[in-house]
Amino acid sequence: MTVPDPTGTADPTAAAPSVPSPTTRKQGGGSVLDREHRALSIGIVSVVLLIAFEATAVGTAMPVAARELDGVPLYAFAFSAYFTTSLFGMVLAGQWADRSGPLGALASGIAAFGAGLLVSGTAAAMWPFILGRAVQGLGGGLVIVALYVVVSRAYEERLRPAIMAAFSASWVIPSIVGPLGAGTVTERLGWRWVFLGIPALVLLPLVLALPAIRRLAAGPADPEAPVPGFDGRRLRLALGISVGAGLLQYAGQDLRWLSVVPALAGAALLVPAVRGLLPRGTYRAARGLPSVVLLRGVAAGAFISAESFVPLMLVTQRGLSPTLAGLSLAVGGATWALGSYVQSRPRVEPYRERLMVLGMVLVAGAIAAVPSVLVPAVPVWIVGVAWGFGCFGMGMVISSTSVLLLKLSAPEEAGTNSAALQISDGLANVMLLAAGGAAFAALGGGAVGGHALAGAETAASHPVAFAAVFLPMAAVALAGAWVAARVRPAHSTG
Repeated sequence: MTVPDPTGTADPTAAAPSVPSPTTRKQGGGSVLDREHRALSIGIVSVVLLIAFEATAVGTAMPVAARELDGVPLYAFAFSAYFTTSLFGMVLAGQWADRSGPLGALASGIAAFGAGLLVSGTAAAMWPFILGRAVQGLGGGLVIVALYVVVSRAYEERLRPAIMAAFSASWVIPSIVGPLGAGTVTERLGWRWVFLGIPALVLLPLVLALPAIRRLAAGPADPEAPVPGFDGRRLRLALGISVGAGLLQYAGQDLRWLSVVPALAGAALLVPAVRGLLPRGTYRAARGLPSVVLLRGVAAGAFISAESFVPLMLVTQRGLSPTLAGLSLAVGGATWALGSYVQSRPRVEPYRERLMVLGMVLVAGAIAAVPSVLVPAVPVWIVGVAWGFGCFGMGMVISSTSVLLLKLSAPEEAGTNSAALQISDGLANVMLLAAGGAAFAALGGGAVGGHALAGAETAASHPVAFAAVFLPMAAVALAGAWVAARVRPAHSTG
């Protein structure tokens, strides 16, 4: 998943002059496209562009892939497998980047990302397809945390909102071209070519980004300090959080009494791992960094879990083609970028917290409005309009959490804290997808999807299976508005 404005609190990184970070660079002047940053900015935005094309194209092709592989009942697994393995990749990347710089984690992540696409594109059954998504998720986890460390080291604080806005803007073209192109390829050539074609885009980010990262952000945060070893405890906790999330996801899809066993085992692994990897106070929305981390999970989890079922609902319940179903979400890329741009303006800095609260209200309203198209009299274009507003809110919230996290992190902690932010994001996706997938399957959604995608009559469908996914996610997003009101640290409130 893949994706800013400070609250005006004191910068905790300012007291670390020995660290070769942006805080020690000359302040004022320059931009993300000046001579020093141009190659780096183009390179890392190209990485995000690759991820954006993958997300929009694969999401469009996924309903057809699930049908042809007889895997509609496992539909949620195809998304949650990505997030489950990315959790381990995030922790590994955080330690890797803090220890020796982000270059190795980024290069390895891009390679794994492409390999996972190839595995899924050549799969002959649903479980190998899900395995490919898991490999892809490991790469995605490495990449996203490495990118955050690059931003924290190579850009001074005042430039970070701009580069985060550029990340969001890089989703605009993929959000329009991706669904259209993927839908056309899926209908004309087959869904496999959507997966097999994307790895060709890996070469451009490698050529552009890696040399610039080697020049501006390579090596440990403090070259004079001893190089720390990998924290085995945190890696074990990361493995526990990935396995635990996977077990809970399996239990949610396999609705039998015996499923209680993997559910309990997953919870036993997950709870201590979450407490050990996220900032203290995250679960109770303590003010400051813990609430920033929690908000990221609440926002991303509710939004992505709902979005994953939008194309399937439009294909099965309203008879849209995969191309049109994907295009219904296309406007969201532009409004997401617009929301990120709004939060990057210096004049809105004093109102960061209010913007985030407003953003979560917009997200909740959008998710609640989408299932209205289950009523045949409601026009399908309502989905596009609602999702446009929801994406505008997400643009303000997600970019803001990224900027606030880097503002509240010392340079030597950027990798670890960025990993915590992404763990919250990925874990919430897994947990809420598991809950939504369980509700969907329990109410006959798997059978509905299989029948409708195969071309059977939709009269026997059960729209309540989709409503059971969207309405709870809207409630979760609304709770995120309360969390957003707590992102300012306690010493700067009032």
